[in-house]
Amino acid sequence: MFKCGLAFPRCRWILPLLLLLAIIFDIIALGASSGWVDSKYHYASLWQQFRGREPTWEPSDLMEYGWAQATAALMIIGLILLIICFILSIVALCKERPSLLRVIGFILFIVVLLQFVALVIYPVKFTNVLVQSGAYEYSWAYGFAWGATILTIGCGIFFCCLPKYEDDLYGLTKPYYIYQSN
Repeated sequence: MFKCGLAFPRCRWILPLLLLLAIIFDIIALGASSGWVDSKYHYASLWQQFRGREPTWEPSDLMEYGWAQATAALMIIGLILLIICFILSIVALCKERPSLLRVIGFILFIVVLLQFVALVIYPVKFTNVLVQSGAYEYSWAYGFAWGATILTIGCGIFFCCLPKYEDDLYGLTKPYYIYQSN
């Protein structure tokens, strides 16, 4: 896959670590009490919103809206599938089962689809339904959710490509030298 000096047996653990990082990003995004949307008099998370001024914020639940429920459900399902892929990736790389790698890649693309839909539904419906006036910024927790999605895209591509290089991955091929003396 990379012929520029990366040792496949040592570097094969990077992908499960990247999946773990995506899981951490999703947990941060789901658990953030504020941080999906910010403005001067209004801020919101995935679960609830707050309106008002500094000393008195008035909370209200976003889960009464169907689009918020759908967004939360898609993000939670994506997180569960990410955790399953993380466990499968450790099993596949420990037991040297390259047949699982493409399955993991396929599941990761399903996670990407679910999270992409959730991350598009939220801002569209939030601004259409709840925004009266003013400027809003999508903030750090929303960015963590996008970060998890982007990491998942990359891991999905690599998990689909790894079975082509399984001999290199497990150290079963002869080294290829750019320069050979006679």
